[in-house]
Amino acid sequence: MTQPDPPGTDLPSGGREVVTRAFGADNRARLLARYFANTSTVTAATAWQHVYRLLLWIDRTTALAHCYESDKAQPGRVWYARSLAFHDWISSALDVAPANLGENIDWLFREVVTDLARRALLDRTATYLEQRAPYEGRDFPEPGEDAELVGIIKESLGRWMNEEPPGNEYRRLTRRIYAYVAQENKRKNLVGEGFEDVIAAVLRRLPFAAKIDIRNRSMLHDLPGFHPVPPSEKGKRIDLALLSESKRTLVSAKWSIRADREEQFQSDFETYARLESAGQDFNYTLITNEFDAARLKAACERRRQNAPLFTHVVHINPEGVLATYGIGRGSANSVRTHVESGRLISLKDWLQLLEIKE
Repeated sequence: MTQPDPPGTDLPSGGREVVTRAFGADNRARLLARYFANTSTVTAATAWQHVYRLLLWIDRTTALAHCYESDKAQPGRVWYARSLAFHDWISSALDVAPANLGENIDWLFREVVTDLARRALLDRTATYLEQRAPYEGRDFPEPGEDAELVGIIKESLGRWMNEEPPGNEYRRLTRRIYAYVAQENKRKNLVGEGFEDVIAAVLRRLPFAAKIDIRNRSMLHDLPGFHPVPPSEKGKRIDLALLSESKRTLVSAKWSIRADREEQFQSDFETYARLESAGQDFNYTLITNEFDAARLKAACERRRQNAPLFTHVVHINPEGVLATYGIGRGSANSVRTHVESGRLISLKDWLQLLEIKE
């Protein structure tokens, strides 16, 4: 895969507005366009790699690829061993050294952080100086000053320092630390909607995409064959919809599956079925990167009346799940059974199914 252009080389006129909304849909679209413009041809077989290169990240508390909740993946807990296994598997699958994995994943977030850093430089403008002018000479604290944090840094590193850094360098460092923490807290938003964007971007670059109308985050009533919701109800937004002459597929794209989402799947389907107006079947597909075996098992086995709730349950790469659990029992063994039976399929297999049917 060729390397993307250096960050910032494609900022359009008015680029400052794009940067200001670094986590927004427009900036994600800009970054994804640049990533795929500098990437080899996308195929069903390589799609999962792009998803992980764009969105998978390193959990800084464990220094390992994230596959489960951080608090449950700390050293000594069962998910730490599983995280080690997953880190080993994904490093091998992407053909990188375990120590270098972080440099080969998390592309989208790292580019957004670069945009935020650029914005921070832009923000320290004449307006900033004008706002502070009335307080000149009164020793007002600068943004990012934190004597307590500086004290911790000095206590930890002071004996290895050959000289005392100037105060403005400490301010620069503390600002970077706080920006880093704030940005990590925003990752959930990026992964949530970014997952939908990445799947849509992958689909649009496959050979059969010309035969499908691919929409993400569309309102249900804007899709053909569905009634508007009654005035008393809130409109339903679909993560991803694939529309062709022969069928409609509504996709729920969730990086992870929380307990509240499990209940939401059922109620969403009931709403879709109630508002269907064409008298034709539609597919209901789940795409996820969930690693919790019990949640995956529940998604595969959840039913509506006399049929499975989901037409397909798609994992970005089930091989990673199996490698993470090894030879397991209970839910882990059930997941292996669902993979072997074809109930839980890979992104690659699902894309190939779409290609055959289109």
